[in-house]
Amino acid sequence: MATATSPDVTTLRRKRDPKGILLTTITWILAIGFFFPVLWMVLQAFKKESDAATSPPTFIFSPTLDQFKNVFDAGIGTPLLNSVFATVVSTVLVLLLGVPAAFALSLRPVRKTKDALFFFLSTKMLPIVAAIIPLYVIVGQIGMLDNVWTLIILYTAMNLPIAIWMMRSFFLEVPGELLEAASIDGASLWTSVREVILPLISPGIAATALICVIFSWNEFFFAVNMTAVDGQTMPVFLTSFMSGQGLYWAQLSAASVLAALPVVLAGWVAQNKLVRGLSFGAIK
Repeated sequence: MATATSPDVTTLRRKRDPKGILLTTITWILAIGFFFPVLWMVLQAFKKESDAATSPPTFIFSPTLDQFKNVFDAGIGTPLLNSVFATVVSTVLVLLLGVPAAFALSLRPVRKTKDALFFFLSTKMLPIVAAIIPLYVIVGQIGMLDNVWTLIILYTAMNLPIAIWMMRSFFLEVPGELLEAASIDGASLWTSVREVILPLISPGIAATALICVIFSWNEFFFAVNMTAVDGQTMPVFLTSFMSGQGLYWAQLSAASVLAALPVVLAGWVAQNKLVRGLSFGAIK
């Protein structure tokens, strides 16, 4: 008499493991909890001001695009262009300065490498609020207040130490024998770096660039103190929806969605290299 094959008892126990089910449930609850403010911001952006300010909150409403129209009428163009320009240019400068520095501190180490690394790290130890007054005085004396180029210089200085430390860890993952082999084949140092090293660490460069983009795009303290109208960026523009009459929740949410959209798109485009880059220097 044929007998039916019994299922794998171990597999069933794993599927019915109460600890695993509980851990999965807690994970989903935490994930939804972290994502809910973003979802709520998006929903608020499609409400009328009267629906956005109700208490208790309104979940059933008629969607409208009026708030996005009001945001564009409020003059989002200049702050948006300033943020894009300052973010892109500062990130490019960080990479142009950081890649050679990280290479020199890893595959071609200089004397007293640890001292140089500590110097880069020490520039992040001073609180920004402690440096804002002398920076404001210097920028004012050279006539660079309310100028987007001032923010570019500050953002470059702000992100460069982080970029050097990150990219150095990526360079350290590249075997030094590759440079030796390229040198034996007659390749110059620049050719070896351009055609051998940089393609290998391109995921790490992409991850570093995206982090610099996020830091520059979201920076508020320098922007609010160094700019007024001409050099205003998106984080400063968002504060215009908070007035003495109260908060314009729907318009603020619509402006926040538009402000977050470029960084979200940049992360989505670079997601493949970002995942590879964030794990590239993690395992020795």
